[in-house]
Amino acid sequence: MKASAFVYPWDVNGDPAAGKFIAGLGVQQVTLASAYHSTRALTPRHPRHRIVTAEHAAVLYPPVKARWSGRRLRPYPAGDWAPGDAFGMAAAVLANAGLEVHTWVVLAHSSRLGAEHPETSVVNAYGDRYPWAPCVAQPETRRYLVDLAVEAAVRPGASGTELESLGWYGLAHLHAHDKTGGVGLGEAGQYLMSLCFCGTCRDGYAGAGLDPDGLAAAVREALEPLWRGEVSDGGWPLVGKLLGTERAAGTRAWRDERARTLQEETVTAVRAAAPEGFQVLLHADPVPYHCGANAGVDAGHILGVADGVVVPCTGGPGLLAPFAEQGREGAVLAANFTVVSGMGGSPGTLAADAARAAELGATELRLYHAGLASDGDLAAVREALAGLG
Repeated sequence: MKASAFVYPWDVNGDPAAGKFIAGLGVQQVTLASAYHSTRALTPRHPRHRIVTAEHAAVLYPPVKARWSGRRLRPYPAGDWAPGDAFGMAAAVLANAGLEVHTWVVLAHSSRLGAEHPETSVVNAYGDRYPWAPCVAQPETRRYLVDLAVEAAVRPGASGTELESLGWYGLAHLHAHDKTGGVGLGEAGQYLMSLCFCGTCRDGYAGAGLDPDGLAAAVREALEPLWRGEVSDGGWPLVGKLLGTERAAGTRAWRDERARTLQEETVTAVRAAAPEGFQVLLHADPVPYHCGANAGVDAGHILGVADGVVVPCTGGPGLLAPFAEQGREGAVLAANFTVVSGMGGSPGTLAADAARAAELGATELRLYHAGLASDGDLAAVREALAGLG
């Protein structure tokens, strides 16, 4: 089973041993970040640094001036954490080590975009903005995301791409000094708190036959029992119970269409710009109303759009099943496992986890993350991959 490890350019650049070390894990591919959100990352083996602070969402290569000239929304170049063509330098090193390189592109997730252009952000039913979450219904934001995907995905030396957060982002977000876990909202509360009420979305709800003001009031009322801790999670049925089935369906009609058409447009644009045979995968969750890095999708639809999906499997490979059930010949179903023990991963059980994923239809593995994991974690990965043949 083909395996790919996620890597940042700063894991590779400046470390003469990085290419050989990563290839020695037994992976055939690397998924190398070319556009990424802000982060603070450990680099436990790098000879020059141990902590890298990426201060804002950025492209990790020089953006094409002609593409973005005169545009209000444009990608931000990286600072000293990934200067110049950091992606290109790392890609060359990894390719020289015998590894196939695919781009890793984070799209609808940028706190700097939200800070500098607050009108682009998701706005909840209380009027609170989520600066990390661009509203994917807004026309200008959609154009920006499509063009960013094309530029960041189709980099010299890349054989394919993995598009992350190509859909709705919502309340859930890893944030510095986060204090949002005091109330267990569950899936229903997360959905209700992720509904957007920017001007574009209010118009969209109206087009779906809903009164935007009445809907916002209904969302706030529906959340009250969750704030009081009186309702346990019940997923989508609970959304319908709390919000009303007609209102719930109306929100889905608008949001699902906006995410679906953005995914279609983006994949089409990337393929048009890419060489023949360029692989396009989405980080995806088969529950369409889910938000976040793994965009909620309709499994049957998305496998007719992209070449396949990367599916979160650290908590178990169950999310693979809806994709496998489509019986789409040739589709890539990549099971994504965290292999960093300190981040909840279990590299020691990777062989068993991979075998279980294969039983459920996985065709490939993704390993998060070669740059963040300890030597001990990666020794376990090396052993597991050797055993898989």
